[in-house]
Amino acid sequence: MDGLTLDQIQVFLAVVDTGSFSAAARALNRAQSAVTYAVRRLEDQTGAALFDRAEYRPALTEAGRALLPRARRIAEAVGAFRMEARGIAGGLEAELTLVVDAMFPMTVLLEALKGFRAHFPTVQTRLYVETLSASAQLVMDGVCNLGIVVAAPRDVESLARMPLLDVELALVAAPSHPLAQRLGAIPAEVLRDHVQLVLTERSGPGGARDQGVHATQTWRIADLGAKHAMLRAGLGYGSMPLHLVAADLADGTLVRLTPQDWDGRATAVSLPMCVVRRVRDALGPATQWMGEHLVSVSRAVGAG
Repeated sequence: MDGLTLDQIQVFLAVVDTGSFSAAARALNRAQSAVTYAVRRLEDQTGAALFDRAEYRPALTEAGRALLPRARRIAEAVGAFRMEARGIAGGLEAELTLVVDAMFPMTVLLEALKGFRAHFPTVQTRLYVETLSASAQLVMDGVCNLGIVVAAPRDVESLARMPLLDVELALVAAPSHPLAQRLGAIPAEVLRDHVQLVLTERSGPGGARDQGVHATQTWRIADLGAKHAMLRAGLGYGSMPLHLVAADLADGTLVRLTPQDWDGRATAVSLPMCVVRRVRDALGPATQWMGEHLVSVSRAVGAG
């Protein structure tokens, strides 16, 4: 098989796709004898006839049918290699590295990723999901080119940022939880007497870890999905992004709590989300496009 060539595979596929040697010759702008020779050479290399030539039009043999899917995969892989090589030579980065905060709406992220894949099919994507300051840290450390993070209360000079959308938080508990039995606004002294589930940093305590904490006893969880499950199980009360618990609130799996000091408001603070990058880094065209596309998709969601 050392003499097997890509050209032989492409000629083989052309005969299959056009239905005859003469049609393949016209499609490839070659003499029919050259097409016939390439197929015969391929058959010599594989040690099996690929076409039955007994009829007017060549028909694939059993060996031809078996090898056809692999031949197509080879041709597609070579085509993708060529496209990616041209992109890299033209300055297109090979990979997009993106970190997203777990509180960011996944529907918005997926819409942005679909657009990215359509525009840059050869650029691979590496996606991280983190919480709180860990998201921004991956960008500051140079692990990720872009980050979707909760906007910090103070500016980080090393990061450039573009606002995306606000994530509303709701204070919730399971219907079996004692706080869910109370009617009306809940006094602060009552909230203090129950365990509150609080999202915390994976790598340890963070500077803003006590924002929105009402209770004297807390359970701290570094995974938003685990916190969601624990809330549903009635292990405590806590805040969650409204878009993540909307279905639970609708079917009664969770109920909304309203602290007295919220003045009757149904949601807690809104977390401003933004996309960030390191100021000193020059972004490739695909990464630059993705940052701008995230802004566009987020605005469309907000407008809707």
